[in-house]
Amino acid sequence: MTDEAWEARCAALWERFDDMGRDEFVQAMKDLAAECGPDDPVALFEVGGAHDSTGYTEAAVGYYERAVAAGLSGVRRRRVSIQMASSLRETGRPERALALIEEEKARGSDGYDDALAMCEALTLAKLGRDREGLSVALRALAPHLPRYQRSTVNYARALVGLGPL
Repeated sequence: MTDEAWEARCAALWERFDDMGRDEFVQAMKDLAAECGPDDPVALFEVGGAHDSTGYTEAAVGYYERAVAAGLSGVRRRRVSIQMASSLRETGRPERALALIEEEKARGSDGYDDALAMCEALTLAKLGRDREGLSVALRALAPHLPRYQRSTVNYARALVGLGPL
């Protein structure tokens, strides 16, 4: 089971990511996770992230699925959906990725909404639905603009036939 000390060591390991080889990093994360037991959802999530960040995307999906099945919750639950959807998209399963994104959007809203929108936009583009993807991206961008928010949303809606262009 993870605790504050384990979390601090995990964060410190992520800080050293750029200074380590990819296999060295993955093994270090696996070693750290082994302290928590084989079904600890946080440890599984972090090992999945280590695989994902080092290019072992297919392996990451398995860890993410196990983390969700083990009851991953809180902010990491939202993050696992984004990361797993991205991995699914990149390993040739964009339809499954889009379904996962839709499920996650239905779970509510938080500070990761824009990251989820980014993932959705990329997934829609991978599916050949570029206009929908651009619309999603523009709607996510609009609140961050100093002006033109309403116009941007209207243009985004028009891209998918929900208003005049």
